[in-house]
Amino acid sequence: MERSVSPGKSGLVYGVLFGVIMILEFVIMYIIGMRSLVGSSVGVIVNIANYLVLPLLFIYLGCINYKKNLNNGFISFGEALKVGVSITFIAALIYGLFNIVFNLIYPEFINEMISIARDNMIKQNPNITSKEMEMGIAMMKKFMNPLIELPVTLAMYSFFGLIYSLIVGAIVKNENPQSL
Repeated sequence: MERSVSPGKSGLVYGVLFGVIMILEFVIMYIIGMRSLVGSSVGVIVNIANYLVLPLLFIYLGCINYKKNLNNGFISFGEALKVGVSITFIAALIYGLFNIVFNLIYPEFINEMISIARDNMIKQNPNITSKEMEMGIAMMKKFMNPLIELPVTLAMYSFFGLIYSLIVGAIVKNENPQSL
């Protein structure tokens, strides 16, 4: 049986959609004001959505689409993994590239995030020394470097995509008896 679309390519649309949704969330949070959202229930909800709900949803939708519309009702465990990881990788790539461009256009955003982090450190630990504070800020700045931020984002979302794809693949798999 010849396949017209590979499992990885079938996740492209869902990955792009997931990436665009993460960008829209970011822009909305930026417009509302990050300082007011950090540590609030809205910030927690957005993080849960971006790291748990949306990846699971898009991986599930991508696997079901591949199974029903592109592969005659069949999807193997391996194909589900390919679909899921490709979705999260593409979404992370789009979001990571957006982040880099956003930080180049609005360099004051990084300073605002550092200020928020500094305030939160003092709030959580009023006895923090200036040396500890500077170490924390230096580490934060290091991870905001585009050469580190993009690969870390890609690796993190791909890892989550792998884990979630294992779960979704176990649920939706339907092996083609002819391929066994």
